[in-house]
Amino acid sequence: MRIALLGGTGDIGAGLALRWAYDTDHELVVGSRDPEKARAKAEEYETELDSRGVDRKITGFANEMAADRADVVVLAVPPYHVADVVADVADKLDEDALVVSPAVGIGSDEDGMHYNPPSAGSVTELVADAAPDHARVVGAFHNLAADRLANLDVDLDLDTLVVGDDADARNLAADLAEDIDGLRALDAGPAANAAEVESLTPLLINLARYNDGLHDVGVTFE
Repeated sequence: MRIALLGGTGDIGAGLALRWAYDTDHELVVGSRDPEKARAKAEEYETELDSRGVDRKITGFANEMAADRADVVVLAVPPYHVADVVADVADKLDEDALVVSPAVGIGSDEDGMHYNPPSAGSVTELVADAAPDHARVVGAFHNLAADRLANLDVDLDLDTLVVGDDADARNLAADLAEDIDGLRALDAGPAANAAEVESLTPLLINLARYNDGLHDVGVTFE
């Protein structure tokens, strides 16, 4: 499966790229507004994998080229850029393309991080509104610590919650998530539930801030 990680040069994009490259044989494409930056990061990921005995080819392109012919497009970009990125790549999205949003709207003050959703209700719903009708939008990977995800020496043993209005799309996103060793995907229902899922992220950041030893805290459900 061809997975395009738009904004794949950032923290969450790096973690997903490395984990999928290490644990799967999916074709991975790193996207960025700057194609040179995308290519440099792709080479950096290849070098990291090679140091672990994994020979993988990862390519890097401008976002529009990365999204072209991709089966899955992951919007690993800040929430205030996500609608613009969707607009930039809309005419490149294949019929029935799976679009995955891990972004969360967060504000901060001296006390900590606070959930700050867009007017659509959640970033997942914002992406669904911005995406073309043929795209299938889900939210996933919101609550994962980027440093832990990108550190291939660390076992994950974490859950990720998947939301979206298309049940088949949620199932596909869950399968892709569980291709990563140590990651379990749980179905959290339609996109109307995305705010509840996304709002866990600032909580986890605050826990990491105020508690020693919880820098890479995540969630599991029993």
